[in-house]
Amino acid sequence: MMADMAPDPSSDLTLDELRPQLIDAMLPHVPFDGWSGKAAAQGAADLGLAPAIARIAFPKGGIDMVSSYIALADQRMLAALDNDAFRGGKVRARIAGAIRTRLEAAAPHREAVRRAVALLALPRHAPRAARIAWQTADSIWFAAGDTATDFNHYSKRAIAAAVYTATLLVWLNDDSDGFADSWAFLDRRIEGVMRFERLKAKLRGAGNTERPSLVRFLGRLRYPAV
Repeated sequence: MMADMAPDPSSDLTLDELRPQLIDAMLPHVPFDGWSGKAAAQGAADLGLAPAIARIAFPKGGIDMVSSYIALADQRMLAALDNDAFRGGKVRARIAGAIRTRLEAAAPHREAVRRAVALLALPRHAPRAARIAWQTADSIWFAAGDTATDFNHYSKRAIAAAVYTATLLVWLNDDSDGFADSWAFLDRRIEGVMRFERLKAKLRGAGNTERPSLVRFLGRLRYPAV
């Protein structure tokens, strides 16, 4: 008589459904083992899964794990900001709020984020890193309510990627209370955008006194994608 076998907890899940669970389970292991097969296997074991499941879910190893982690963080940011209070703010506040929300949610796993940044910085991952940065910037603007589909769509996201990436690097090394230095840096970056718009208006000799618009500026100015 054959012994009863425990059901496979992943049997009813697709890989797309399983990856977020694996990412959450492996995050506590990443500070010690990096975005590696070992960390993924430990996460799978914590879920009661065979290590082979992790290899199937992330066929390209660490870069697939990092991509999945960032996509999951973007999704959770969007969910957290899906409310009338956030949507009712000014565009400047929405962009800053989206970036801050994104980083605050990552605070418990800052070492895992640091290791993800190091992995993405490797030259062989440059194309993937650019796509990931663009996807996060797209999520930030989507949360802010942007619906542009023309050139503005691309220029806005290029700038958001630059602002987010710069703030991320400050945040990774920020020991201030509540990451106050990071949020001050973020505000300065956005204020810098506004100052440049005001300067452009003066150089154009604009005769009106309309307040500079962050949306119009982001739609006109092209920054290099990060």
